[in-house]
Amino acid sequence: MSSISTLTSADNIRNIAIIAHVDHGKTTLVDSMFNQSGVYRENETKVERAMDSHDLERERGITILSKNCAVTVGDTKINILDTPGHADFGGEVERVLTMVQGALLIVDAVEGPMPQTRFVLRKALSHHLKIVVVVNKIDRDAANPARAVDKVVDLLIELGADEDQLDFPVVYACGLQGTSKAEMSDELTDFTPLFDSIIKHIPSPVVAGGADANAPLQLQASTLDYNDYLGRICIGRIYRGTINVGQTVALVGNNGKTTQHRVTKLFGFEGQKRIEIEQAMAGDIVAVAGLPEIQIGETICALDSPEGLPKILLEEPTLKMTFLINTSPLAGREGKFVTSRQIKDRLERETRSNISLRVEDGPTADSFIVSGRGELHLSILIETMRREGYEFQVSKPEVFTKEIDGKLCEPFEELMLDVPDDGVGACIERLAARKGDMQHMEASHGRTMLRFVIPSRGLLGFRSEFIRLTRGQGMMTAAFQDYQPWVGDIGTHRNGVLVSAEQGETTAYALKNLEDRGTFFVAPRTTVYPGMIVGENNRQQDLKLNVCRPKKLTNMRSATADVMEVLSTPIEVTLEFGLDYIAVDELMEVTPDSIRLRKAQFGKH
Repeated sequence: MSSISTLTSADNIRNIAIIAHVDHGKTTLVDSMFNQSGVYRENETKVERAMDSHDLERERGITILSKNCAVTVGDTKINILDTPGHADFGGEVERVLTMVQGALLIVDAVEGPMPQTRFVLRKALSHHLKIVVVVNKIDRDAANPARAVDKVVDLLIELGADEDQLDFPVVYACGLQGTSKAEMSDELTDFTPLFDSIIKHIPSPVVAGGADANAPLQLQASTLDYNDYLGRICIGRIYRGTINVGQTVALVGNNGKTTQHRVTKLFGFEGQKRIEIEQAMAGDIVAVAGLPEIQIGETICALDSPEGLPKILLEEPTLKMTFLINTSPLAGREGKFVTSRQIKDRLERETRSNISLRVEDGPTADSFIVSGRGELHLSILIETMRREGYEFQVSKPEVFTKEIDGKLCEPFEELMLDVPDDGVGACIERLAARKGDMQHMEASHGRTMLRFVIPSRGLLGFRSEFIRLTRGQGMMTAAFQDYQPWVGDIGTHRNGVLVSAEQGETTAYALKNLEDRGTFFVAPRTTVYPGMIVGENNRQQDLKLNVCRPKKLTNMRSATADVMEVLSTPIEVTLEFGLDYIAVDELMEVTPDSIRLRKAQFGKH
């Protein structure tokens, strides 16, 4: 790795987070900032959506993990932190906001601030960050930048912004083309107006946080990484002081204990690359190796002044589920890691960097209770593990409850929906049945924004139903609001299930003859076993079926023998569908190749 020979003083550093609703173009905007700041050499391959490096991020088009990068504009170094928009990844957002002094709030010129803008913006305001509004995609048909800015003002007021935060600068941009302007009457040019606005309006670490390179060292670990050669690497902002390679430092742990370590490697950021450096000073964001047991929120200090910074406070998990080893008759056929020890080690490794996640021992030696911020948060973990070769089972997600003032309370969420106008009635009806209380409705351009307050329990299983109600054209997001008194039973409208009574391969003959019983989840030649859920019954009760029955051969030729039987297309069992669908007495079997649903106790006496 090459070295950076010159240090950037804290006066010439800007640390910014990029926050926006999903699909408002923040990752594309960063790509254009890279292109114009000289990050890429002329002969270097340029990567689209460079900030979304995780496979699941590229597939889903969302940002899951926060990432660091940096661009240099003139004498100023701009550290950029891309943040998730989904509330389920609030832990990532919290960590990022402790490292920055300002934020770019990106809003679509047509849509204005959207549901997830509320969640992340509320966090940014609570950290007293300076906001620069970027009205993006101004080249879109029906773009109305003035209306978008007005809606930002309304949202800031609603979220309790102070006078300084309400006095925000605006930059108008087209991220895909890499153009921007400071006023709508100006001609579009490159990103110079955007860079100028960042340098002018976002305070330096000296102004915002009193970063003093001559004071005793303080650096808080905000993100963790791992390298096979260097071990654990912590990433964080230097609050004060200077750090050098080879320096012996004190580590103030979250438990209050202090230990000594030697800094073996130090890295700065240039574009997306980590550049090895010898020294860094207050205000900059760096990566540090040599502290093998460091945890997020702990503070690296000068030996003679071990003063820990305040812990990074996070919202508590609201949802939990049980992870178990796979005990089905097909266990071990598809997975590489199948034992309880392997699953436990993987879950514990996840908690080291995914600080919103909690892992505890379950009621049996082969089970673990995993708690997270929402269904999406947990489903991303499950999908990541199965892609790594893990095989296991999970239970239906459950919400946490608390007793407050002698009353049983449960978590409530602020739910935001953006749906086509013709789907509004169905969504309101379904959410009312799930104890949702509508707070606001606003129609615009053929779509309607709906805001509800709803128990977290009421959202379990709603995501897949919402996709059906809106024919895949709706967007939903939810953010934890508070704990409120338990609202009683929330009725589910799922029928009973069709359960395989035999082990073997399904046949087209059996499935065709049983089509009148319900809707199937399996196609012909699917391997099944007793207790496996193969479909949904037309009635309320569960029903055992033999879906492996072959057609008996006779020596009589039928007039229709050569006519192929046409089966209805089975429902595809995806990870999200399974989590939403299973009942409390059912499990979802997860392997690298398959997602299966099953009864937890079928056949056990």
